[in-house]
Amino acid sequence: MIATKKMRRLGTALAPLLLALMAPALAAAAGEPPARLGFVHVSKGLLTLAAVALAVIVCTAGWRLFVPLEAKLERLARRRVLAMLTVGLLPLAFRALLLPVMPAPEPQTHDEFSYLLAADTFAHGRLTNPAHPMAEHFESMHILVRPSYASMYPVGQGLILAAGWRLFGHPWAGVWISIGLMGAAICWMLQGWVSPGWAFLGATLAAMRLGIFSYWMNSYWGGAVAAIGGALVLGAVPRLLRKSSWRDAAWMGLGLGILANSRPFEGLVFALALAGVGFWKVARTRALWPTLLILAATGFGMLYYFHRVTGHSLVMPYVLNRQTMATAPLFVWQKPRPEPVYHHAVLRDFYAWELAVYSNVRSTPLLTNVLEKARTYWRFFFGWLFTIPLVALPWLWKEHDAHQLSLAAAIFFFAALSLEVWQNPHYAAPATGLFFLILTLAMQRLAGWTFRGAPAGLFLVRALLPACALILVANSLQGPSGPGSRWMRIAGKQEPASFGRAAVLHRLEAAGGRHLVVVRYQSGHNVHDEWVYNEAEIDAAPVVWARDMGVARNMELLQYFNNRQVWLAEPDLHPPRITPYRSSIEGTPR
Repeated sequence: MIATKKMRRLGTALAPLLLALMAPALAAAAGEPPARLGFVHVSKGLLTLAAVALAVIVCTAGWRLFVPLEAKLERLARRRVLAMLTVGLLPLAFRALLLPVMPAPEPQTHDEFSYLLAADTFAHGRLTNPAHPMAEHFESMHILVRPSYASMYPVGQGLILAAGWRLFGHPWAGVWISIGLMGAAICWMLQGWVSPGWAFLGATLAAMRLGIFSYWMNSYWGGAVAAIGGALVLGAVPRLLRKSSWRDAAWMGLGLGILANSRPFEGLVFALALAGVGFWKVARTRALWPTLLILAATGFGMLYYFHRVTGHSLVMPYVLNRQTMATAPLFVWQKPRPEPVYHHAVLRDFYAWELAVYSNVRSTPLLTNVLEKARTYWRFFFGWLFTIPLVALPWLWKEHDAHQLSLAAAIFFFAALSLEVWQNPHYAAPATGLFFLILTLAMQRLAGWTFRGAPAGLFLVRALLPACALILVANSLQGPSGPGSRWMRIAGKQEPASFGRAAVLHRLEAAGGRHLVVVRYQSGHNVHDEWVYNEAEIDAAPVVWARDMGVARNMELLQYFNNRQVWLAEPDLHPPRITPYRSSIEGTPR
């Protein structure tokens, strides 16, 4: 053991370096470039820096305390199941404690409403819903209204939301559960690659980084489900390479099935990345038949679901929606499709915005696009704090074949994602376990570094956990900052939450009775502020949202819902207004 005085001198030397590395957190902690920083973002950055500085002080002054603490954690880590449970429950407990100040989030984006439609459908024991007679009034982004009424997305996120809905009475409980399962799955995955102690540390950092304040926990967009699938696949690989086991083969099959029903393209790329860099040797094991059986059952289930939703077993709901509604392609090499016939101007504007994004990506130099995507994924999964261990990557590449293959798989995966027009951190969710495997291997390598005989690398690794914990405390003091508000800020709309769709919905539900809200947008409406989304059983819903289609078409709608109180919502007024509907105030249909 190094003397305490020597360790204090080491901490004094490393503190300025660590703080210098963390300086960009002033911008990155708030998720905004420096030019957009406001007072809240600056305060978050300062709290982040303060947390890192305090972690350095803790590690310097309390160096001797780490030895008995690490011994206890090592004993916990060796109890593998208990370690998985601990990692899984950590973010759940922390987030539950924050519910009084950070309640369950309100859906705000198109994707969230679509996933909630799927959850509502599954929670009622159905795969899809029949097309509504007034379907044109309910058309919206990312949903199908014909030939059936359903979400366009794969079923994974909808199923976990439905489970939370049925178990706890709220769909966000499904998000909460999925985060805990993700932490446990990452811990199990790492246990297959590294020693139990390092697996526990890496999984704990993953749970703290992604499981409390990230939008994966605080929205309905998802991410954790695909991360679970990827972790199960990646965790089965080393186990099957060491010993053929039907149990590990079953976990691999389950992971691949989850990926196919959460992020199909990215999941396929992830599987190909693992196979392409050398992990294909798993296929030679004789115990792989459980994987094949699970994949066969998953495939038949998917074909049946496609048939129920789209009427064609080989046509995914996502593909049908894009073919009938969108003009912008999904990949940079594809050409735009002809514009379809839109019944509503807001839909035309939304898909025109998509086309503009596609055109911008196509006109931007390839290297610029790649760097922007890399920045997005790096900032979400690693940030400045977890970049510190990544300085060991060059040495990691020179070591074991497994390390090289892991890095090669990550490069392959990212290269494939760079070909997509859109970018969001949950697109890379299948590789979450791979990212934290690389981080853990880097920490393991860094821990062996010395400076003038002192374990400088171990010092830095030990500082990561308290720094991460202190950053969480700092974030909790700042209150909620949901992804929906960030998306709306990017889209150019900044309004108090009390004036939004959710507030109107809660007000009408509290008033009792049955309501129909006809939504009218003005010219120049922000296409990301969408109000027209409905429950799975539209006719049974206490509040129905419909698009304004002019006097004649609206009268058909009013006649169909003749037992409801009718309102006119005008979201583009300041503040947004909802008034009793009267045909005399009909205007231009939107």
